[in-house]
Amino acid sequence: MHSNPRRIAILGSTGSIGRSTLDVVRHSQGQLSVVALTANRSCEELCQQAAEFAPRFVAVADDEQARTFDWSRLPRSTELLSGQRAIERVVRSPEVDIVVAAVVGSAGLTGTWASLDAGKTVALANKETLVMAGPLVMKLAADRGAKILPVDSEHSAVFQLLETPVGCAQRGAAQPRRNDLSRIILTASGGPFRNWTRTEMEQATVADALAHPTWQMGKKITIDSATMMNKALEIIEARWLFDLPPSQIDVVIHPQSIVHSLVEFNDGSVLAQMSPPDMKLPIQYALNWPQRLEGPARRLDLTEALRLDFEPPDEDRFPALQLGREVAALGGTAGAVLNAANEAAVASFLAGELSFVEIVPACRAVLESHSFIPAPTLDELLAVDRWARQEISRWIFA
Repeated sequence: MHSNPRRIAILGSTGSIGRSTLDVVRHSQGQLSVVALTANRSCEELCQQAAEFAPRFVAVADDEQARTFDWSRLPRSTELLSGQRAIERVVRSPEVDIVVAAVVGSAGLTGTWASLDAGKTVALANKETLVMAGPLVMKLAADRGAKILPVDSEHSAVFQLLETPVGCAQRGAAQPRRNDLSRIILTASGGPFRNWTRTEMEQATVADALAHPTWQMGKKITIDSATMMNKALEIIEARWLFDLPPSQIDVVIHPQSIVHSLVEFNDGSVLAQMSPPDMKLPIQYALNWPQRLEGPARRLDLTEALRLDFEPPDEDRFPALQLGREVAALGGTAGAVLNAANEAAVASFLAGELSFVEIVPACRAVLESHSFIPAPTLDELLAVDRWARQEISRWIFA
């Protein structure tokens, strides 16, 4: 047990990961304490959360929303902050031990960057941070003595597997032993269109794409699961997080979402991390690491009949996977462009401006038309992010 509660700031507390994190805190028996809650503009829910957890800080990124909302129910001990700089002030507070980076999309990069710059431990649920700026982010963490603990279920699984004696030189190290590791295998549910033909996918509606068979997630990541772009982004994330070439990162379809990733070693031995599809487990692992404490995550009941299926992905129907490998190999500005183009393309699909099967081709077209920079600065990455979003609009309405 921890001698003192670990003090947590949750960036994006009103999203699905943020809500699950609060559930983990509720079940922590005082081992976890909420110091700060932040949201972009969901003031009502943020206020309700603050009334329950009485954090030291509440921060709203949208200044106008913060100014016009009635905060009279906010606990007297809670300080209200607003604006983009408010997030940075929160994560740099000496009262914060761990930052849960759960803001969706590229908007999560700035908060994660500030957290690492302050030397904090970051429970990273925002894969876009490493997709956009992997080399810069990992270098910053190393320079500041900060830690990155993955919350994505697939990367958490790999992280857990590499902590076993066979996989790692010493407990607590996130880097695999080169002499032992052959490859990591990320699992994918296959999404709602796993058994759909290409012709059927051409007619897919937004409702079809949002009908995920195993996970309950926000709209953007659910669409990413349907295109398998989420797995493409996870290939890129794993490439930087575990310092592996793309050739050592594979993907397998596993529709039950029980095995979250596998690690294969040079002798042919394969280790798997298994649990029901519940994000509370990787969240509680990151918040309690290196200890394993009881929490609210569902348990796997092996006394019941259980079937586990695995199959290779169909990359003709799901071309995002090849695109992800190419971007992971390229590095530079490629990840930021792909991520931004995908965010804009998904938004256009949800708005009815783009068909489902046009999302990935649009991303490829924008990627191939950009001016590649092999070793970009953070400002250059943010600039190509803005450019790629505009370019998607030109591509749609050309």
